[in-house]
Amino acid sequence: MKLLQNYRLWRLILIATMVPLALIAFWPTPVDQPIQGLLTRILRFLHRNGIPNWFSYRFLEASANIALFIPIGFISSLAFPRKAWWRIGAFGLLLSGTIELGQLLFLHDRFASPVDLVTNASGSVIGALLAIAARRKLQARCLPAADL
Repeated sequence: MKLLQNYRLWRLILIATMVPLALIAFWPTPVDQPIQGLLTRILRFLHRNGIPNWFSYRFLEASANIALFIPIGFISSLAFPRKAWWRIGAFGLLLSGTIELGQLLFLHDRFASPVDLVTNASGSVIGALLAIAARRKLQARCLPAADL
């Protein structure tokens, strides 16, 4: 339980988490470019074998964006436990907006997308809600019987 209350540690972890996020976000070319052909072949195979067409590249990309920001929301919620989940989501939106603006202005092979703003912010919200639920579960476990 003391680990959860070590806010300085969680803030350092949040900063450390931003490093790989920045590398992914500001890589000069799309990070999936080297495997795009393989990904297309896998999706075609899956569609031929019964996987519905909605399971597409767009779906995978959106899911990846959500998954990328879940740790940001989770760790942010632990680093700043007094912030409401929606404020952590707003932080994710701000962070995503900064990334998308940077891609638009400086990375000509990357594509800024409003969909990325929504999916990234959604990932932050999901992460924050998961952290809140985990913290409540742990706090309920640690309550002495006299406090009930």
